[in-house]
Amino acid sequence: MKAVLFDRFGGPDVLYVGRVPRPDPAPGEVLVRVRAFSVNGGELYLREGRTRLLTGSAFPQRVGLDFTGEVAALGTGTTGFAVGDRVWGVPGRTPKGTAAEYVSVPAHRLGPVPEGLDLVEAAALPVGTTAVTALRDKAALRPGERLLVRGAAGGVGSVAVQLGRALGAEVTALARAANLDFVRALGAHHAVDHRTVTPGDVGGLGRFDVVLDTVGTELRAHRRLLRPGGRMVTIAVDTRRIAASLGYLAASAVHGRGRVRFFSGAPGRPLFDDLARYVADGVLRPAVDTVFPLEETAAAHRALEAGGVRGKFVVRVD
Repeated sequence: MKAVLFDRFGGPDVLYVGRVPRPDPAPGEVLVRVRAFSVNGGELYLREGRTRLLTGSAFPQRVGLDFTGEVAALGTGTTGFAVGDRVWGVPGRTPKGTAAEYVSVPAHRLGPVPEGLDLVEAAALPVGTTAVTALRDKAALRPGERLLVRGAAGGVGSVAVQLGRALGAEVTALARAANLDFVRALGAHHAVDHRTVTPGDVGGLGRFDVVLDTVGTELRAHRRLLRPGGRMVTIAVDTRRIAASLGYLAASAVHGRGRVRFFSGAPGRPLFDDLARYVADGVLRPAVDTVFPLEETAAAHRALEAGGVRGKFVVRVD
């Protein structure tokens, strides 16, 4: 089968489409015929070698963190799915990326795609489970509270803006100037050009009950924007200053309510079922910037590195 590979760390040009064996589903796994996947910031760090202490340096390596597709086969003892079911998922920590024609996934790491949702468009949403966990579960966002979303036009941020509005919060979105109308259309009450404000200011809009950070930089300054009893959640670490970032997160963990909560999403079936319900209820809609064919995955990586994405860059697997 076709898969996106790289034989050395580097820029987008190291990516190429090669051939690898099609996986067989192990007991409890589902073999999925992949129809689309999105490009995520974490993949850029993997491809560049910034996370090589975790991923190792054995090549070839693969990219792809999420997917949509159809069930092609079931491993022994696998229940809850049937061949032909439309599914989406995030396999978790695995050396075999989802940028391929097929992927074998533990059954508990995927869920059904809502009816009527195109599988290519739907590929913009699996990372939305991160926003659900951050706002609903980690921060316990409540109606009437003030929410600040950093990186509001990106994949997780665009879902967080929609979900924050639906949960009854007053949403302030930080994004590039060119994306302010985009985040307003998603439901942001206030849209602020992040280049025109300094951390701790945010246009003089006051303090917030919840800050969701998808950037990973200047965490200390943005934490100061919290009201008493406020909560800050970050899903990113400054990879250029990993030691300092992790040290600050560890230190902040001892400060009770003022700590910065960090987590790395590992969604299971219940969370994907929640995501599907939000879509079916009209709370969430996919935001797709551009769709690339599989052979142009490198171009999709290059576009994400350039910045300014509105929602997600999605790669279609024909």
